[in-house]
Amino acid sequence: MSQTVDRALSILPLLAQGPADLGQVAERLGVHKSTALRLLRTLHEHGLVHRQQDQRYRLGARLFALAQEAVENLDVREIAHPYLIELNERIGHTIHLAVYEEGEVVYIDKVESRYPVRMYSRIGKPVAITVAAVAKLLLADLPEAERRAVAAKLDYPPYTPRSTPNAAAFLKELATVREQGWATDLGGHEESINCVGAPIRGADGRVVAAMSVSAPNVVVTAEELLTLLPQVRSTAEAVSREYSGKPATKDTA
Repeated sequence: MSQTVDRALSILPLLAQGPADLGQVAERLGVHKSTALRLLRTLHEHGLVHRQQDQRYRLGARLFALAQEAVENLDVREIAHPYLIELNERIGHTIHLAVYEEGEVVYIDKVESRYPVRMYSRIGKPVAITVAAVAKLLLADLPEAERRAVAAKLDYPPYTPRSTPNAAAFLKELATVREQGWATDLGGHEESINCVGAPIRGADGRVVAAMSVSAPNVVVTAEELLTLLPQVRSTAEAVSREYSGKPATKDTA
């Protein structure tokens, strides 16, 4: 039975490369045409493959519907939370998880610092989009035309002398973030708070969420916080692997 299932599932990546006829499927699987036909008929009955008029087979619409349904039901917060807890236990600082929705970057999870100085951020609250590390990560992943359109519409409040001053500066920083794959907010929102962040990506490589580690200067300097970047990135990569359906190995580096 397991061999039959394995053979049937092996047909799907073959057809993902394009339509194939019965002989091609049988050759790829290393089986007789009658065996390949039986497998194809079973997959066809479930809507996972479709037989075209030219007698070649392609992936069926049901497979795409299932994939879309699975993606829509993925909860990045539920997947990420254990990793955020684990990282927090190692480093002790505040950890945020955020997503981009309807023109705003919103916190969807937060793990509090173990230190007595706490941050006033709240789950469900929009972030300071022009300075926050998570916002830079999420907006940097947008297509260029959309990035420019978003940047042009934003206000640029001077929270501190280090705040992003205008759209041109913001777009330049987003380009840097896009290239390097991580972001910071070093006193851009509050002079006494620093932050480093990394993206969480889906199976298609697009950024679906962003996580960050934040700490006040009285607890750790900006330079010391930046030394934690490898741990932040490895945690984000572990979440990305699990979210994408790939084997996820928690990295304790």
